[in-house]
Amino acid sequence: MAADPTNPGGGGVPAAPQATPAPPPPPLPEAALRALRDHGVDAPRPRAVLAALADGEHRTADDLVRATGVARVLVAALVERLVEAGEAVRDPGGDGVRLARPADYAGAAADSLADPVGHLVAGHGRAAAEIARAVAQGPAADLDLDHVTATAGTALRRALFLDTRFDLAGRTVLCVGDHDLTSVALALVRPDARVLVADIDERVLAHIDAVADRLGLDVRTHFADLRLGLPPGLRGAADLVFTDPPYTADGVELFVRRGLEGMADPRRGRVLVAYGVSETTPRLAAATQSRLLRLDLALEALWPDFHRYEGAESIGAASDLYVLRPLTRTPPPAPEGGARVYSQGANAKESRGALDGARARAALERAADDAGTPPVPVGAWPAEVLPESGRVRLSTWMEGPVPLSGPPVVDLTGGWERIAPRAALACPDGGGYLLVPSSAACVRDERGQTELRALVGPRLRVRFLRGFGDPSLTAVRLEPAPAAKDPVDRLLVHVQEHAHGSLASVLRAGVVRVAREEGAAVNKRAARLAVAAAPDWIAGHTLLDLPGHRFAGLREVVAAVWDARGPGSAGGGSAGGEASG
Repeated sequence: MAADPTNPGGGGVPAAPQATPAPPPPPLPEAALRALRDHGVDAPRPRAVLAALADGEHRTADDLVRATGVARVLVAALVERLVEAGEAVRDPGGDGVRLARPADYAGAAADSLADPVGHLVAGHGRAAAEIARAVAQGPAADLDLDHVTATAGTALRRALFLDTRFDLAGRTVLCVGDHDLTSVALALVRPDARVLVADIDERVLAHIDAVADRLGLDVRTHFADLRLGLPPGLRGAADLVFTDPPYTADGVELFVRRGLEGMADPRRGRVLVAYGVSETTPRLAAATQSRLLRLDLALEALWPDFHRYEGAESIGAASDLYVLRPLTRTPPPAPEGGARVYSQGANAKESRGALDGARARAALERAADDAGTPPVPVGAWPAEVLPESGRVRLSTWMEGPVPLSGPPVVDLTGGWERIAPRAALACPDGGGYLLVPSSAACVRDERGQTELRALVGPRLRVRFLRGFGDPSLTAVRLEPAPAAKDPVDRLLVHVQEHAHGSLASVLRAGVVRVAREEGAAVNKRAARLAVAAAPDWIAGHTLLDLPGHRFAGLREVVAAVWDARGPGSAGGGSAGGEASG
């Protein structure tokens, strides 16, 4: 049988007619071609910048960065070359630039890689609208925590990627840090997933809880300074982890480690990480990637420029998506670390503020004089001032009750002052001292001092001792408050005395204890039923990882639990009772 000339493959089926190919675009000007050739195989990156300029409109360098994902230093260098060659003109009224002859760049646009979830976005209009609203109303970025806000579209695309690549129905996802509201996006896209959040920023926790309450989303937040560990209620709880950590090698390793601690079985899950560097600093990426390999993590996939940001132009206002597969149940032990895991602000490695030997010695001497007995150093004190018995690590202090031979002096200088209220709640019954910079929010003005007093009362009372060994230091003196008379206050004191314990369990034991003191015994079953009526945000928390905005309603919850302890119980106490101390 003769071959069909329109169907070279044979088979007797005519091939579809071939479309006439479009004429090739005109070549770019020689100055632009030279700039592209200088970038070698990576020429598509600067070519995208040329395409963004091809409409002839004025663009600032930051506009071009956000449009292309190319680092600002490369964008600025390319623009400078175009201006010097007469191919571009600077805006005399600002920092913008435009092409002198845009028509010469009609062929600048080139094919690009497909967005792995771009085709799914249109089917989630409600989620997109709610996420955009939540991001717009969210707290401003905190530079001390390396915050750069991801776009609302990025939060949605993260959720779509997680939901499409993995089976999340009935699963638990842990967000290790969540200024970008990925938790909210995921709960909107996959309502039958459970989402947990660990973050140190109280504003972020309050905002996520408010959005989740308004939309009826299954998202639970926990306060956590990840440098000290993961809250007990999050350990071993998750099937999948997402994190957008500080972009330092130490920061990425720390956040990923905490994510691994949060997984029920790391070998059956994944850790997804947002991480990026400038094209001009590949060694930074290599250093971070080597840390991940040492954690026994396989790099299963990587999508370049998946995440986009409202800022971070130095790295192209973009970062990559890493999909990491744990190979072992337990990662190798972590090296001794410190507070400096961020790239800027008070907690950057280059920052100063931790105690030197002279100030540390003066502070301990002042504490000994004030207390009349040698104090016990807690935290990262300089080695030369430590007693023979040594010190108590801050992580140990926050993990559980510690036996002490004297009044503790907890060093919260050098980037730890955010946890001052919780370090105070961890204090034993005899009280102690918190040492903070005099500029710390909890001591520098009346508002901060009032908030701290409210958090630790009615169990402890507070004095503020300025110039504690040095004018730059303030000590928060914690002392036992007079015994509370109201049973609700005594129940609240019981909760504060057991700040490291499960809040629900501590409440149950406290109801039994206070009822016995009131002469009207309550059995464990009645106490359990009383606590079961408490708001669901009680579950899974200790007092130390309860988000700060929940403390305002804690006494009301304690009062409701007390009133629900069962019929026939004597004793007063209500939400309207007076707090003592």
